[in-house]
Amino acid sequence: HGIMKLIPVAKITDLEPGSCLSVEADGIGVALFNVDGTIYALDNTCPHAGGPLGEGTLYGDIVECPWHGWRYNVRTGERPENPEIKVACYGVQVEGNLIKIALPSE
Repeated sequence: HGIMKLIPVAKITDLEPGSCLSVEADGIGVALFNVDGTIYALDNTCPHAGGPLGEGTLYGDIVECPWHGWRYNVRTGERPENPEIKVACYGVQVEGNLIKIALPSE
């Protein structure tokens, strides 16, 4: 396991419960989701056609991609219709009002 670095990407106040947000962490596109006050982070790029998941719609813990409606569980990154298709998940740490994403440091 490499050392993780925490990249501040957003404020809690930017992300209401039930909403999504596209952010960048060290040049990586990350989609943030607030599920009942718990923050989850996935790769922002839908594996289907590259749609921005952080601009999708959150239904409970399922995000629907804005381009073609592909759905992913934001807790696991898995597609409910086909769990073999997964989006990368990132660790999240909330410090005060700051949402930080854990990325492996080089």
